[in-house]
Amino acid sequence: MNREFEALYKEYFSRIFAFLYKLTEQRDLAEELTQETFYQAFVSFHRFRGDSDVFTWLASIAKHTYYRYLRKNKYHIDSISTEQIADIYYGEQSERLEEAVERQLQLESTRRALSVLPEKYRDVTILRVYADMSFAQIGKALHISENSARVIYHRAKKLMLEAIQNEHDV
Repeated sequence: MNREFEALYKEYFSRIFAFLYKLTEQRDLAEELTQETFYQAFVSFHRFRGDSDVFTWLASIAKHTYYRYLRKNKYHIDSISTEQIADIYYGEQSERLEEAVERQLQLESTRRALSVLPEKYRDVTILRVYADMSFAQIGKALHISENSARVIYHRAKKLMLEAIQNEHDV
């Protein structure tokens, strides 16, 4: 089992680290959470049944490790970088001063909109955007159907857009 897990570690370490780095934007923290993720995976490796892709399983552990870290340190969804999620709603922009200010306002609006989503909607959005997971992988990771993951993601986008528009209308 040790050699098998060592091969798994070598194959997936960089992808899990990249996923956690996108969430934390802190290299040291991402490394720490990646190590914790693989520790948790090692401890529970005997329970992995192969019902999902290995990366999906590891990304799910990483996401829960990150959320546990946020709860333990009393952080909230505000701690998550929302730049990639904001890109979905606003598109890429060049960084002139006015645009940089607008971009920061967009990020703050996106962070607030993401924070009020139901947990499952937030999970699907984060896995889709940050981990670049397919809907099938998300479904397996969250124990829902692929179609449910797709529907939840599109509903989350709609709810976020409505929240952002309502915020700007006020």
